[in-house]
Amino acid sequence: MKILMVCLGNICRSPLAEGIMQHLVNEQHLNWEIDSAGTGNWHVGEGPDRRSTRVARERGVDISKQVCRQFKVSDFEEFDRIFVMDRNNLADVLALAPSQQAAQKVKLLMGDKEVPDPYYDDTQFEPVFDMVEEACKEIIKELNT
Repeated sequence: MKILMVCLGNICRSPLAEGIMQHLVNEQHLNWEIDSAGTGNWHVGEGPDRRSTRVARERGVDISKQVCRQFKVSDFEEFDRIFVMDRNNLADVLALAPSQQAAQKVKLLMGDKEVPDPYYDDTQFEPVFDMVEEACKEIIKELNT
């Protein structure tokens, strides 16, 4: 199973989702590959936001070695599932889908709910971590049956 997590800049939510999912699949000894990307290119080559790195570290997840990259059309071929954080990300990714089959790989991480972007509010990083962790646990249950 190859999973891609996508948000806007690939510095806050999707690095957390990548790190949390990787941590959880490692704990369960699942042979899954996890990656993340952003729909925008502002932070390509940078590491995750320091606040995401901090909250992840405090919860036992290391995301410090991740490097931001932009989502690309070839990701539809490379990944089995693509999870986006909000409806804007969903629209941006779906606009690049080369086929209906590719588009069917794309879903909101939390089902019908959005993961709020914590970038402009320092107090939202912990709640976002909790939301993403719960969603990742549900995805593992769903895909690992």
